[in-house]
Amino acid sequence: MVIRTFGWSFGVTVAGLAVAAYFWGATGFGIVLILSILEISLSFDNAVVNATVLKKMNAFWQKMFLTVGILIAVFGMRLVFPLLIVSLTAGIGPVDVVDLAFHDDKMIDWITYAQHLDEAHPAIAAFGGMFLLMIFLDFMFDDEREHRWIGPLERFTGKLGNFDVLSTLIALITLVVVAQTLSPAHKEGTVMVAGVLGLIAYLGVGGLSDYFETHGTLAHMNEEEEEAEAAAAAEPAKAEGRGGPKPVQLAAGKAAFFMFLYLEVLDASFSFDGVVGAFAITQDLLMITLGLGIGAMYIRSLTVYLVRQGTLDDYVYLEHGAMYAIGALASILLLSIKWEIHEVITGVIGVGFIGVALISSIMRNKRIGHVPGQNGQAAADA
Repeated sequence: MVIRTFGWSFGVTVAGLAVAAYFWGATGFGIVLILSILEISLSFDNAVVNATVLKKMNAFWQKMFLTVGILIAVFGMRLVFPLLIVSLTAGIGPVDVVDLAFHDDKMIDWITYAQHLDEAHPAIAAFGGMFLLMIFLDFMFDDEREHRWIGPLERFTGKLGNFDVLSTLIALITLVVVAQTLSPAHKEGTVMVAGVLGLIAYLGVGGLSDYFETHGTLAHMNEEEEEAEAAAAAEPAKAEGRGGPKPVQLAAGKAAFFMFLYLEVLDASFSFDGVVGAFAITQDLLMITLGLGIGAMYIRSLTVYLVRQGTLDDYVYLEHGAMYAIGALASILLLSIKWEIHEVITGVIGVGFIGVALISSIMRNKRIGHVPGQNGQAAADA
């Protein structure tokens, strides 16, 4: 299982570090290794959140996430996306931006590529912050969850969720307050527009995915998927004896496609702090892309591993911990519009929530007598 799931990550790591050592020597090797560790530490909670979505998708789309998805994550979000942002916000042509990025010793209007990217930070932080805030709010206002981690708080917020538009209303109020109080001079409009685009991205992609899932797109399965589902239904005892979750109808077709898009936007929201933090280590965009790309491979492999092992079913509070980490990251992104917040703080908070949630899950399993890897009927939470 480990080799099958992490094989590509191991291979890319060896190849990436070899390339770094060949072109930049021991210094480049060390920098790329540090960048890889940085990406993993900052995005571990991302893997848990990804797994909550990926487990709803069929095997084909899980493979798409690991193949096409990783190309988008590495080259799209960690190379092309920063270049595009600098081009749009600084008014520099694409060719000049590429030249500036790969020859950062050159100057265009006396500002380096890293400084241009820093100038674009308020807009990116507003977009990512609002997207992540909506994820957190919709989770907190969901009154249909089977398990509750912080019972009194989540029961209260769940009741508030009966007001369907509450999460959007709170997000819009937050955006107005942030734009008026935290935006740099003359960038209030930029922050507002970017934040609204973040809301549109969440509502659009998430809404379309829910729509197609609700209206029967899940029925569009290929013959192999239908046979697998029939076999699982015919042998429930055998299916329950394995370590993964119980057989369920998995998303396919358009529903899975929009879930896939949702995961890519989510990755973009998580990845920006890693890209910005990387410039504190090196100005070389190729090193940054290589290092963060290696880290992104492990995050994706870890996501699939969590799904295939049924980890989220065995340790039921992991999703809660990841969602609270998302709420913290959303707050940090919005606050970073005005104040500089070190990436270490982001990483520690994310890992901290996941760690506490894991410990809580282990304690719950001992209390109810649940053995991880078995899908027996669990007792209700105390």
